[in-house]
Amino acid sequence: MHAIRAARRQTAILFPFIEGRHPLARIGLVMAMVGACTGGEADFDAAFEAVLDEAWQFELREDPFYATNVGDHRFDDRLPAVTLEDHARRADARRQALARLSAIDPDSLDEQNRITYAILEQDLRDRIGEYEFNGHLIPFTSDDGFHIEFARLPSSMPFRTTDDYGRYIARLRAWPEFVRQSISLLQEGLRTGTTMPRIVLEGYDVTMASHVVSSPEQSVFWAPFATFPSTIPEADRQRLRQEGRLAVEAAVVPGYRALLEFFTNEYIPAARTTTGASDLPNGNLFYEHRVRMYTTLDLTPVEIHDLGQREVERIRNEMEGIMREVGFGGDFAAFLAFLRNDARFYARTPDQLLKEAAWIAKRMDGALPSLFGRLPRLPYGVQPVPAHLAPKYTGGRYISAPPGGRQPGYYWVNTYALDSRPLYTLEALTLHEAVPGHHLQISLAQELDGLPALRRNVYHSAFGEGWGLYAERLGLEAGFYRDPYSNFGRLTYEMWRACRLVVDTGIHALGWTRQQALDFLAQNTALSLHEVTTETDRYISWPGQALAYKMGELHIRDLRARAESQLGERFDLRSFHDAVLANGSVPLDVLTGMIEQWIESVENRP
Repeated sequence: MHAIRAARRQTAILFPFIEGRHPLARIGLVMAMVGACTGGEADFDAAFEAVLDEAWQFELREDPFYATNVGDHRFDDRLPAVTLEDHARRADARRQALARLSAIDPDSLDEQNRITYAILEQDLRDRIGEYEFNGHLIPFTSDDGFHIEFARLPSSMPFRTTDDYGRYIARLRAWPEFVRQSISLLQEGLRTGTTMPRIVLEGYDVTMASHVVSSPEQSVFWAPFATFPSTIPEADRQRLRQEGRLAVEAAVVPGYRALLEFFTNEYIPAARTTTGASDLPNGNLFYEHRVRMYTTLDLTPVEIHDLGQREVERIRNEMEGIMREVGFGGDFAAFLAFLRNDARFYARTPDQLLKEAAWIAKRMDGALPSLFGRLPRLPYGVQPVPAHLAPKYTGGRYISAPPGGRQPGYYWVNTYALDSRPLYTLEALTLHEAVPGHHLQISLAQELDGLPALRRNVYHSAFGEGWGLYAERLGLEAGFYRDPYSNFGRLTYEMWRACRLVVDTGIHALGWTRQQALDFLAQNTALSLHEVTTETDRYISWPGQALAYKMGELHIRDLRARAESQLGERFDLRSFHDAVLANGSVPLDVLTGMIEQWIESVENRP
């Protein structure tokens, strides 16, 4: 799963310009803009690009975290404003933006701008919906949140100049006010009954308590001051250390302490005891909105639930075939217990797990030219999940690199509780998070030439996570999963994603309990029971997102089958993959149009 900095941002685009809400007024203003852009010629592309550019700049100003993550460091000295008034202001700007966008006919735009228009329009609708259903009152999930994003600043910001350090210190000093505003949001959530379910918050305090340290040197925020690059003059280093020490002591630690005390004494005791999104105010409509947002498809929760049940049955048959292949004599439950408890399937040390993951990734690196015509320039590394996140974190995740920076992407592997990290799923995990999954897909998008910044950085979960699951299956065509237990691990990961369709809709639309979800995952996958628990809590805390994986993968596989059927011997796998990834992350209906066009272009070649 891709990192929160991208995966959880259905990019919010704001338009601080063009007044006038009447349709004729809007059209007149757009035409005036066109005239300004083209000297009177009705160039709708120029008008749209002007709207898009100003919107993008406003978004970067509004969300300095996001600006940093996409490689724009003009706002590295500040944090976002997150009061209720700020959220209301942004929502109003998005509503106005959507009205203004509708004044431009997408059919009048060139091909790339039509794709960008579709992305922009959907993102605006998604963000407006999130606000109207009070999604901003729950700014965290069971394994991530605003306070965790803040703790990533030491690794996401540049530290090459004295000014870079000054901006970082300014951000540290701003933390207490950001915490105060965030607590006010959470208190409004308590008042309105819009909270995270209490059941998923057990152990969540570690994500805050880890930062309440007795000395700055123990803090993750101290890392930039522990070692300075050669570009920082010696004369500045002592001053920067002193300022950094004071910022950690007087701002960072007190801010996290206040947040920890609020969660422990106020939020968790008063959080709702119900589980599903349907239990929230307007919960059924909220969940239907989330289903559309994360799948980019017009399907009901019941339709997705039934599809998931069919997929579970199909994959179960394949898994039982592997049981027979290895000669196991017991039933399916006994085989899962064997896999969960036999020491041969688990690393003995964190380094062993990391080395295994790195070796798998390197082997796939060598297979990429047989699967893709275009490969990214950016490399990636393998790292453990940071200790302050690991207990409640997923088994692995891709952390993208800020565009234009000096850092690689990173494939994070969770080395916490090694007896819950089976080696037989490591090939599937690595192919999903590193290559040919998220690293390849996201890096290629960031390197697209001639496209606006929005297109290089937007992330649609159905496309991105669908591609990640599709990438797991590509291992079969690249010589992976030769060991039957590893192939069972691949199937258990596919089963895991199929179960998500059943569990997510079950919890949030059909009245399932947490225990029902735990049992369903435990009975149908070979995930460790620790992962079953952390994953279930993730689905409870993040309604709808878990649907993106299987729905996106099925859509990509369907498009491939359609291309293979229509093109026959003219089908080329490398060209198909390049076509899927050619325009970055797009909604699935846009992807369908792109692949249909690609099929037609192949058919028309001499």
